[in-house]
Amino acid sequence: MEGPYHVIGVMSGSSLDGLDVAYCRFVKHERWEHAIEDAVTVPYDEGMRKRLLGVMKGSALDLARLDRDLGRLIARACNDLRDGRPLDLIASHGHTIFHQPGEGLTTQIGNGAQIAALTGRPTVFDLRSKDVALGGQGAPLVPFGERMLFAGHDAFLNLGGIANVAHHGAAGVTGYDICTCNQALNALAMEAGRPYDADGALARSGAVNTSLLHALDALPFLRQPPPRSLGRERYEAEMAPLLGDTAIALNDRLRTATEHVAAAIGAALRKGGAHHVLVTGGGAHNGFLLERIAAHTTAALLVPDRATVDFKEALVFAFLGLMRWRGEVNTLASVTGAPHDSIGGSLVLPN
Repeated sequence: MEGPYHVIGVMSGSSLDGLDVAYCRFVKHERWEHAIEDAVTVPYDEGMRKRLLGVMKGSALDLARLDRDLGRLIARACNDLRDGRPLDLIASHGHTIFHQPGEGLTTQIGNGAQIAALTGRPTVFDLRSKDVALGGQGAPLVPFGERMLFAGHDAFLNLGGIANVAHHGAAGVTGYDICTCNQALNALAMEAGRPYDADGALARSGAVNTSLLHALDALPFLRQPPPRSLGRERYEAEMAPLLGDTAIALNDRLRTATEHVAAAIGAALRKGGAHHVLVTGGGAHNGFLLERIAAHTTAALLVPDRATVDFKEALVFAFLGLMRWRGEVNTLASVTGAPHDSIGGSLVLPN
């Protein structure tokens, strides 16, 4: 037996709902076993949310200050969750600001040195840059953790700000970003003064706008072959202007966006030959979205316990950080398109 290791994993997704912070336990017998022993989502206040949304168009100094401040916020969240319990390591994905692997760059903020200094624990961060430097997409990274920690499923679907899929077959693991998901749905819900469309109720009340659906389905990213990954830049430049057409009723725009997302996901599951799909991420709580995905696939959609739904990505990033700390591979080239598997992440020691 190796371990137990206690690791806090931190994830900030593009849906901007807050920090997912999970206190995890890992033990290795013949294979790795895991448990999420405690977890919390720390919502962003309106000031932080506006800064995260606006910094893409801000100054370099704005970005540096936000990197520092988010690192401090992550450190406080980790200290609060730890609450005196043993902790070997913190692994933080941070928050993605820029993701342009075609230009060889990806930027996740949430300063790792701040986290290590304020928690007194070793900290792994910047988990995507190594793979991008090698020529990969730097995403998705989660399929490595799925392969190591979860068994019995041939596909994994994450319904976060971006929907992504991983197919686990006899020939290996492949995965990619399918389409924008909660980034779009949450932004539309905000027009109604809601942080999200609870259970898809607003979307369910609307009707599909055919011309808008055709425009969404024609977005060029959907025809880009894997490996592929999405950043917020694509949403802002290509999708947001279409969904911002206020001549179309808000509930109709939400209904249409939901149909677009569901159809794209259904096509990805069919193409990968999925049969048993584990569904996690905030969108797994959206009953109407799940209904529409089910209408586009014959695969069984399996929604696990709430902790796994809400904190699977934080759990996996905790595990990726542990692999980095142990000096073991944590990034799959078959998923990212890099020339070989790699060990990703920067490590900061507190002293």
